Amino acid sequence: MIVTLILVCEIGFWVLLAAGLALRYLARMPRTGVAVLLLEPLLELVLLVVTAIDLKNGAQADWKHGLAAVYIGFSVGLGHSTIRWADQRFAHRFAGGPPPTAKPAYGRARTVWEWKVAARWCAAAAVAAALLQAAAWYVGDSGDVSSLRSWQTKMLLVIGINLAIAASYSIWPKQPKVAPEAAPKGEGR
Repeated sequence: MIVTLILVCEIGFWVLLAAGLALRYLARMPRTGVAVLLLEPLLELVLLVVTAIDLKNGAQADWKHGLAAVYIGFSVGLGHSTIRWADQRFAHRFAGGPPPTAKPAYGRARTVWEWKVAARWCAAAAVAAALLQAAAWYVGDSGDVSSLRSWQTKMLLVIGINLAIAASYSIWPKQPKVAPEAAPKGEGR
């Protein structure tokens, strides 16, 4: 049941996103569109409540409960940037808005951009890890929480990978490709 609810939440996210943007830009009802977009956190709240009820009713904490916590964490950490990404493209395509901004290609701007992306992913993983810890405390000594701990380890790995990627751009910033210098005419072999 939990996995089905996670799928319903994911589908619901995209349906609400499409409906909110359509109302905002196509139907010219910006307030209604924003109201629909603000319904999206309710999906995660429902998933959280159902997962807690499932555990309260004696379900063994397993990978499904961990996946629910991870889904909620990633929705919290990455949901806003996903909505902003879609909003920029929808506004450009259907409402004559400016073209979406591309990520910086080189130098300090690219490094800053990579750190911001890493921060969002780390926040998502941290929220997921905190929810997993809360679930472990909720289950208490009465149940096996090894699956939840396994998910926490994966979240630490996500944090580590994102920090390593961002740090690599700090240490070795991406530079534009330099065209090879053309040999002067007349100097051949």
